[in-house]
Amino acid sequence: MKASTRARNEGVQEFEKARAASERASTRPANDFEAGLEGAPVQRSLHRPTEGQRVGEPRALLVSVDFGRSDAVASLEELTLLVRSAGAEPYATVTGKRQRPDATTFIGSGKVDEIAARVEPEAIDVVIFDHALSPAQQRNLERRLQVNVVDRTALILDIFAQRAKTHEGKVQVELAQLSHLATRLVRGWTHLERQKGGIGLRGPGETQLETDRRLIGDRVKALKIRLEKLGRQRTTQRRARSRGASITVALVGYTNAGKSTLFNALTHGDSYAADQLFATLDTTSRKLYLEGLGQIVLSDTVGFIRELPHSLIEAFKATLEETTQADLLLHVVDVASPQRSDQIAQVNAVLKEIGAADIPQIMVYNKIDAADLPPSVERDVRDNIRRVSLSAKSGAGLSELRGALVEAALALSEVRDRGAEAGFYPDDQRFAVLESAPSTIDP
Repeated sequence: MKASTRARNEGVQEFEKARAASERASTRPANDFEAGLEGAPVQRSLHRPTEGQRVGEPRALLVSVDFGRSDAVASLEELTLLVRSAGAEPYATVTGKRQRPDATTFIGSGKVDEIAARVEPEAIDVVIFDHALSPAQQRNLERRLQVNVVDRTALILDIFAQRAKTHEGKVQVELAQLSHLATRLVRGWTHLERQKGGIGLRGPGETQLETDRRLIGDRVKALKIRLEKLGRQRTTQRRARSRGASITVALVGYTNAGKSTLFNALTHGDSYAADQLFATLDTTSRKLYLEGLGQIVLSDTVGFIRELPHSLIEAFKATLEETTQADLLLHVVDVASPQRSDQIAQVNAVLKEIGAADIPQIMVYNKIDAADLPPSVERDVRDNIRRVSLSAKSGAGLSELRGALVEAALALSEVRDRGAEAGFYPDDQRFAVLESAPSTIDP
């Protein structure tokens, strides 16, 4: 056992020495996961300096290919906002139409040549695709363009790496980054052979690729154990709230819909709020006093977005459980956005994926001041509150929302009390109180 451990340690030391030597010789760019293996979030892909790169915001060239999707233009506009949120300058855009992605370069050799001709004259630092690229496609593009190539998934991970503030948030982001990076390990160094001599023992040994995979695997395993511990702590906190008979309400919605602004307006809190995508990453919970009811627990959660990376959903499962365990969802919508119907559908799709599709919702149409609309409350045919229109920024309509919360919470409390009198509280009983989340909502 000691000999095996000693051999393993010697192998790791050999790997570290060889890697450092290779970096000094500039034969290979530094691995993205090296910082993560030391316990910090993985180095951000947009800010990896290359030779001759200017100091300041990286200059980005955006690439979008229309495969016949109806939301191609809206997706490109969203990509521009994502790039700005990541700290880069969306300098230029290249668009095109194809029936299907090219297996080698995604966009075809003609578009690659068009982009390559602009990279050096326009001092482009990074090329960002509004699509998910395969490891081979990314590798081929970087070889042809001689600049960093980032896909939509890596861009969102980059933003999350910047926004993570709490320990749990950083752990979740690192896990998502390593899961994404694990599919992009390509090289093997034959000089890292570790099997030496002996009949039947000669062979390639452990290459750099195998070592990288093992190190990433070990780190991922440690992060998952840490997240399980944090998840148990969250479960304990939820049980304590349940014993206190507190109604829990979670704010959900598309990113930059104004959830944190609404959270601060209701709770008089100081959660970070800004006009940018994914301004809030970590879940924050506060007690909210409602006249005629008492206290409830209100939680501000991470915003959703179209094509949210599955690795992020998996890594943030513990955080998203705050949504799945809520009694009521306030689905915040940017009423001034032309894409609000599509954004509502995207949020409901993510809620379905995490198992929260059946939790009752109250739609909250925010930013009525930007759309020049009055505050209002709309009800369905069963007299349930369907939608509240307000402005979290100006405060117009907040009293109507408080009234809606009191009405919904009282109905939920009545069901909970009836279940307690019967000696049980079946989870599906609470869903009979309000109309379940619809799959689509009319604008």
